[in-house]
Amino acid sequence: MAFTKIEHYEKEYLDHHHDSALNVTEGVESQPVVNPYFVRKKRPSMSTDEYVQGILDGNITILAQAITLIESNNPQHYAQAQEIIERCLPHSGKSVRIGITGVPGAGKSSFIEAVGNMVTSYNHKLAVLAIDPSSERSGGSILGDKTRMESICHNPNIFVRPSPSAGSLGGVARKTRETIVLCEAAGFDVIFIETVGVGQSETAVHSMVDMFMMLQISGAGDELQGIKRGIMEMADMMVITKADGENIKKAELAKAQYQGALRLFPLPESEWRPQVYTCSSLEGTGLEEVWQGVEQYLQHIELNGYFMANRNRQNKYWMYETINETLKSSFYNNPEIESRLADVEQRVLDAKLSSFIAAKELLDIYFGER
Repeated sequence: MAFTKIEHYEKEYLDHHHDSALNVTEGVESQPVVNPYFVRKKRPSMSTDEYVQGILDGNITILAQAITLIESNNPQHYAQAQEIIERCLPHSGKSVRIGITGVPGAGKSSFIEAVGNMVTSYNHKLAVLAIDPSSERSGGSILGDKTRMESICHNPNIFVRPSPSAGSLGGVARKTRETIVLCEAAGFDVIFIETVGVGQSETAVHSMVDMFMMLQISGAGDELQGIKRGIMEMADMMVITKADGENIKKAELAKAQYQGALRLFPLPESEWRPQVYTCSSLEGTGLEEVWQGVEQYLQHIELNGYFMANRNRQNKYWMYETINETLKSSFYNNPEIESRLADVEQRVLDAKLSSFIAAKELLDIYFGER
C-alpha cells in the first residue's frame, strides 16, 4: 500500500514538473522605459522683445535660452536669432575679451576657475564660454567643462556656457562670436573663451578676442618648440601652469626657455612684447601677477590705438565669415540641391564622376545654369 502511494506521488510530481527540476513562476511583463502616461509640456515660445529685455536685465536663464536659439540649426529659428543679435549689438562691445588656449591637460579649466573667482572680487562680471570638442564619429560632445568649475558655477557674477565645437575648426564653436555679443549685452564686462585645446591650429579665436593667452606646462618642448610658427606667434601672454611642489624648478626653467624663444619673434603690430608667467591654480600662487599682466597689456593697446583698430579689423573679418556661412547654408538647404546631392555623391563614390566635375555640376544647378 505504501509503495502504491509513492508511485502516486511520483506521478503527480512528474505531471507538475515535466522534464525539468526547475519550476519558474510566470512573472510580470517588462515595463516600458518611458512612462506612457507622461505628456511632455511644450515650453512656451518667447517673443523677440522678451528675449532682448531678459538679456538686458541680466537674466542668465533667458540668456542661456537665447544662446541655444542662436546655436540652433533649425531654419525657422534663424530670423528670430538674427533679430535678437541686431537688437543686442548697440549694448555690446564694452567688455574685455580674452582667449585662453593650450594643449590638453594644461589646466585651462582649473586656471579659469582660480582666476574667475579672483576677477569677480575686483567687481567684474565674468562670462566663460567653454568650447568642448565634438566626436568625429558620433557627433556628440560631453560638455563637461562646467562640472570641473564647480566653485565658480555658484558665483552669481559668473556665467559659464559650454558649447560643442560641432566640427568647426579653429578651436571655437560656430556661434561663439554671436554668443559674445549677447553676453556683453547682459552686462558681463570680462569674457573668457576657453578653446578646444588641440595644439597649434587654434587660430580662429584670435580673430574675436582682445588678448590671446596661451597656457603651457613644463616639459612640453624646449625653446625650439617655442619658435615654431602658428599659434605661438599669436600669443600675447604665456602662462606656465602647475608650478607647485616639485614642479616649481621645471616651471621656472620652461619660463626662461619660452621667454627667450618669444624674443626671437618680430615685434607684433600691438608693439607689445609677450611676457611669460608661472602660476599654480591648486595653490593660488602667481594668479595676481598674471592678471596684472593682463591689465598692463590692455592699458598699452588702448593708449596706442591698437585696441579699436583690432576690433574694427575683426568686424571686417566676421562680415566675410558670415557671408561664407550664409552662402553655404543656402546651398545645402536648396531643394534642388538636396534632391540631387545623394545621386551625385554616389557617382563620385563609384568613380563615375570626378569630385571637381561633380562640384561644378551642383554649383551650376544652384546658380540656375541647368
